[in-house]
Amino acid sequence: MKKRTMILLGAIVVVLGLAIASRLLNNTPFADAVADSVVEVTRPEIRDISLITGLVGTVEPEDVVYIYPKVSGEVREVYIKAGEVVHEGDAICEVDTKQVENAKNSLDAAALALSQAQDDLARQSVLYAGGGISEQTYKQYQDAVASAQISYNDAKVNYDNQISYSQFVAPITGLVEVCNIEKFDQVTTSDLLCVISGQGARVVSFYVTERVKNQLREGDLITVEKDGEDYEGTIQEVSVMADTDTGLFKIKARMDESMDEYVLPTGSSVKLYVTSQSVHNVMAIPVDSVYYDGGLSYVYTYDADGSIIHKVQVETGLYDSEWIEIQSGLDYEDQVLTTWSSELGEGASVRLKESAVSGEEETASGNESAGTAE
Repeated sequence: MKKRTMILLGAIVVVLGLAIASRLLNNTPFADAVADSVVEVTRPEIRDISLITGLVGTVEPEDVVYIYPKVSGEVREVYIKAGEVVHEGDAICEVDTKQVENAKNSLDAAALALSQAQDDLARQSVLYAGGGISEQTYKQYQDAVASAQISYNDAKVNYDNQISYSQFVAPITGLVEVCNIEKFDQVTTSDLLCVISGQGARVVSFYVTERVKNQLREGDLITVEKDGEDYEGTIQEVSVMADTDTGLFKIKARMDESMDEYVLPTGSSVKLYVTSQSVHNVMAIPVDSVYYDGGLSYVYTYDADGSIIHKVQVETGLYDSEWIEIQSGLDYEDQVLTTWSSELGEGASVRLKESAVSGEEETASGNESAGTAE
């Protein structure tokens, strides 16, 4: 039994010895060597970076008039309809306020009283000139005329007001955007009769936060999108007081005056884009070059001397979809990796993409030479 065991152990030793000798004599490695990662690099650039914010705005005419009745009454006539162009002074409608007739009666009575007072004064003037009445009596007739004149003037003003309250005319030339009245309607002072927009430019109004408001200035350009088309506008008003309900600031942008009002109809909603933040002439690198670890920002830089990479902490600023501002951590001569994989890390050996291509070409050339020699 012992003899058989010894023979078996001896056989195992011989097999292992042969295997080791074969490996030592053979130059083939245990495993293929892992090739260095091929990377691409870029250098920091001087760029302007802008952050664009999308908002929703409402189209308004630059000149617009909202017409309300000043007194209640019944609509007697309507001379306009929505979509029509009216000219300044054109009749819009008539409203029976029930006060015009009363005002007319008061005016007629005041006119009659004034005429009588003037006639009395004329007769008394003859007597006064001949010494038939005293100066005090004559003064009373003069005062009566003055009082009648005041009453007439008041009645005339009241009558003119009642006429203006009942007969509406267009205060500007423009398009009737809204007409909310029909004949025989009963209207009150809170009822909107019509809206007339001037034939000038369109205005887009929108609201922004204080941070965005601080970036906007009169004269800045905005882009307005409507039905797939883009239009340019210019900011003409930046409110300095926040809306009490929303805490937002109202901005108005003026569109091109030559634009047809039907392209951006009054009251329609549009998408618009404004530059909410921007920096100029700053160091920037592609935004995908920056990595984040533990709340800190890092990039990998290429060390040409050792063909290795280093992990470098950087301080970043504003960024858009393509570029990010680098405030510290890099120089303009640094070569920053724009490609990354999980195998990369501090001190990893890499090859630049150009070097890798060149090496492949050399290998292919060598193989062709070898083939020719054969």
